[in-house]
Amino acid sequence: MTLANTAARSDLIAPHGGSLVDLMVPPEQRAAAVEEARASVDRVLECSHRNACDVELLIVGGFSPLRGFMHQEDYDAVVAGHRTTSGLLFGLPIVFDTDDASVAVGQRLLLTYQGQDLAVLTVESRWEPDKVVEAKGCYGTTSLEHPAVRMIATERGRYYLGGRLQGLALPERVFPCSTPVQVRATLPAGQDVVAFQCRNPIHRAHYELFTRALEAPNVSKGGVVLVHPTCGPTQEDDIAGEVRFATYERLAAEVDNPRIRWAYLPYAMHMAGPREALQHMIIRKNYGCTHFIIGRDMAGCKSSLTGEDFYGPYEAQDFARDQATELGMETVPSLNLVYTEEEGYVTAEHAQARGLHIRKLSGTQFRQMLRGGEEIPEWFAFRSVVEVLRAAA
Repeated sequence: MTLANTAARSDLIAPHGGSLVDLMVPPEQRAAAVEEARASVDRVLECSHRNACDVELLIVGGFSPLRGFMHQEDYDAVVAGHRTTSGLLFGLPIVFDTDDASVAVGQRLLLTYQGQDLAVLTVESRWEPDKVVEAKGCYGTTSLEHPAVRMIATERGRYYLGGRLQGLALPERVFPCSTPVQVRATLPAGQDVVAFQCRNPIHRAHYELFTRALEAPNVSKGGVVLVHPTCGPTQEDDIAGEVRFATYERLAAEVDNPRIRWAYLPYAMHMAGPREALQHMIIRKNYGCTHFIIGRDMAGCKSSLTGEDFYGPYEAQDFARDQATELGMETVPSLNLVYTEEEGYVTAEHAQARGLHIRKLSGTQFRQMLRGGEEIPEWFAFRSVVEVLRAAA
């Protein structure tokens, strides 16, 4: 199925901005394009892991309708008000960073990543950002205790570059990341598609949450859920990507549910709360999703000094809901599920009203039990997932 007829299908939601972008050189021209790029570019720049994720999503259309890295005007507009200069919603700015002060507007850069030639970037703008303003606008704080504030302050380069991209190759990853075109080709005609975002192994409560989302009153009876974990850089203490990938693959094979689709997203988390919730919705719209599950503390994070949350528990939910109509999407609030001895998984409100006995197991306790070789209750975690985690410990 080609990009053109996939994007034009009337039974799928339209991509953000109306068109699904494809910046990749056609296969028959790729070898010549790589050779020409190596011979004609002004310089070669190596991508960070985060850069590589952004390059990939730009190339395949995950950031549609962007055709390259944002110019300063759009960067400033998104930082200030989650919209580009044209008024298009965007949660976070998409820019390429470098410490190389000699990069100039008009130059053509060959972007490489771990031995691969990924893309050619034609530099159309270059500026030195005010990262304090960026942090406050995007993340609501300037504290280095916030992982994304720390990232832009200590990892990102001094200069930002904007300009159009020409894709030469996609990064070779442990996670096989399907493109928006490939994901859209698997979706049922005329049905709702509910996106479930995660960055950690899926346990029983997660599974109950996204399968029950299919029964939400605003989801069609023939709808499906797209489980779409992020596979780029995330928080420092999260489980390694190769291990997470193995847990997803084992679980997908185990449950074999025809109403679940599985794919992987080459996205680097910012833990930006409300802004990231909007960014995730836009990306999933480009992958063909009509609905987005959004829970308490979506993409949230805590201060490592005080333990306090940077965002309110429903801040991301409320912000995403307020933008959903303009996006042409719907949100599905995440159920607050608990496990009870009498009825299994039910909502916390139901358990409280019935006086049911709730069983709890914290993430810290779970990790301690894993390390200690203790038996993990099956109501908490799938046995197959536990086996993968134990093998990697």
